[in-house]
Amino acid sequence: MKKKLGTVFATGVSLLVVGAAWQTPGSAPGQGKKISPPTFYKDVVPILQNECQSCHRSGEAAPMPLVTYEQTRPWAGKMAAAVEMKMMPPWFADPRYGHFANDPSLSGEQISTIEAWEKAGAPAGDARDAPAPRKWNEGWNIPQPDLVVKMPKPAGIPARGEVEYTYDIVATHLAEDKWVQMAEVRPSSAAHVHHAVVYIRPPDSPWLRHAPVGEPFTASMLSDPEERRQAHETTSDLLLVYAPGSAPDRWADGTAKFVPAGSDLVFQMHYTTNGEAASDETSVGLVFAKSAPKRRVITLQLNNHALLIPPGAEDFRVEVQGTVPNDATLLSLFPHMHLRGKRFEYDIVHDDGSVETLLRVNYHFHWQLSYKLAEPRELKAGTRLRAVAWYDNSRNNPHNPDPEKMVRWGDQTSDEMMVGFFDVAVPAWMDKWQYFIRHGQVGGKKQ
Repeated sequence: MKKKLGTVFATGVSLLVVGAAWQTPGSAPGQGKKISPPTFYKDVVPILQNECQSCHRSGEAAPMPLVTYEQTRPWAGKMAAAVEMKMMPPWFADPRYGHFANDPSLSGEQISTIEAWEKAGAPAGDARDAPAPRKWNEGWNIPQPDLVVKMPKPAGIPARGEVEYTYDIVATHLAEDKWVQMAEVRPSSAAHVHHAVVYIRPPDSPWLRHAPVGEPFTASMLSDPEERRQAHETTSDLLLVYAPGSAPDRWADGTAKFVPAGSDLVFQMHYTTNGEAASDETSVGLVFAKSAPKRRVITLQLNNHALLIPPGAEDFRVEVQGTVPNDATLLSLFPHMHLRGKRFEYDIVHDDGSVETLLRVNYHFHWQLSYKLAEPRELKAGTRLRAVAWYDNSRNNPHNPDPEKMVRWGDQTSDEMMVGFFDVAVPAWMDKWQYFIRHGQVGGKKQ
């Protein structure tokens, strides 16, 4: 991810800015009072504080901090080019479909301000015009966690080759049930993490009960064939999913994820090599809800494991559909593909055959984002959801590792996946298992 961000800002792009002269609106050239160009302290730093510094500050994912004038000035040209092309901040939703609460896109006015500042020579201006520096919680993009669960031992990552999925089962030592309102994954070696999935394993769950606890392992290290299979297939609740570009999960007041007392967290880590050996000790920070919520968040997914992408296919389509078993509120959408991913779409297919597109993403492997609905969508039981993915397995795809390969589902980035994660809110008493019971009573309560 660091390498990719560096590539974005290192791309040489010539930029044409219309209106080099600074004049009052509506005045003809040479007439009217000239307006001073934007300055860093008065005009640019407020944009950086609100839109950029969550990543562009020391210790975060971006390759350069953009906090002080001295840090920012050398990047003025690259910044102007990146925002003009809408490469930064990263956002890949097609604007024709849906509205999203976490859309970081700059306004036209903000883009114009950065362009004009760069065109004027990136002046500093008067430091007294600057807003107070934004206070960040060091090490986290959420408030200081109530609980940090960290892999007890580092997982070794070789310099080259493919790395089998690495698992780590870590006890939470929770003495009572907890509702998690915010959660964030923090790899110690983010440049090597393709993705991380953190599962909740309640104390009564039989999942991976013979696997080691507190030390990294892979499925091939397990002696029981059934547990080797279980490592890749589980119905356990997801706490959260991390991928390059991911933001922390923050649930609205009254909604949260549930972690039973005595649970373990199971880290599934997909490491990739980059020519440098490393080790990683990923942590998860949890902020607990201050009171029991009315609604529980559960993460579901639409998968198509049967994908088979022919060699050279430029726009290969794969889809999967499923119906909602009970009423729920749709909160967010998180598509996942690998290097051949091109586009991903979520739809509601209505009874009359019409299709309502909720999200279409021009997929970017190095920026896998969750898209939070600005207005959560009520889904009635029986609603048909569809996920559609398109893949580019041709030579025109610069990220394609082998355009001559028939591509199947697989763990490694040289393989492919088609996963449409989505988060829904259900009544707090209803867990994931109960949600999939369609008729009668559940847990003593009517549906």
